[in-house]
Amino acid sequence: MDRKEIIEWIKTIVISVVIAMIITQFVRPTLVKGSSMYPTLNEYNYLIINKIPYMMHDPEKGDIVVFKSHLKTVDGKDKDLIKRVIGVPGDKIKVTDGDVYVNGEKLDEPYINGDYTPGEVELEVSENMIFVMGDNRQNSLDSRDERVGPVPIETVRGKVLVRLYPFNKIGKVQ
Repeated sequence: MDRKEIIEWIKTIVISVVIAMIITQFVRPTLVKGSSMYPTLNEYNYLIINKIPYMMHDPEKGDIVVFKSHLKTVDGKDKDLIKRVIGVPGDKIKVTDGDVYVNGEKLDEPYINGDYTPGEVELEVSENMIFVMGDNRQNSLDSRDERVGPVPIETVRGKVLVRLYPFNKIGKVQ
């Protein structure tokens, strides 16, 4: 190899590393662990999270977000959770008799597993917080549980953009 060829290789490697670093600043892969978002997401779905929307605005109702929780993984790290945004700052949330109400209006939730949301909750979402729930309401550790509670917006890592795996379900996640 001559000097010119070595310099070309170094340039290619440096450019590749820079591009990879830029991309990872704005998108991030994640793997679904657990069934709290079933039927929308299944365990072992491989997702791409988009960080850009929340650099410009706060999460919105209906967004599926990934956030850092205070729950711990087996190796002691903070656990990332994936949930759907139900309420934003100022919203009054009420869960009663299996139904979810936001600002007094019953939510139409065709995306949930079943048609019943367990628990009794009544609260107003504080400033800089969001209220989140999994789509598998019978089996979701979410804002209804005091271990998670309302989620600080600053802990949101990004919005679920696309599913890459399984291959037969590749595409945008609604």
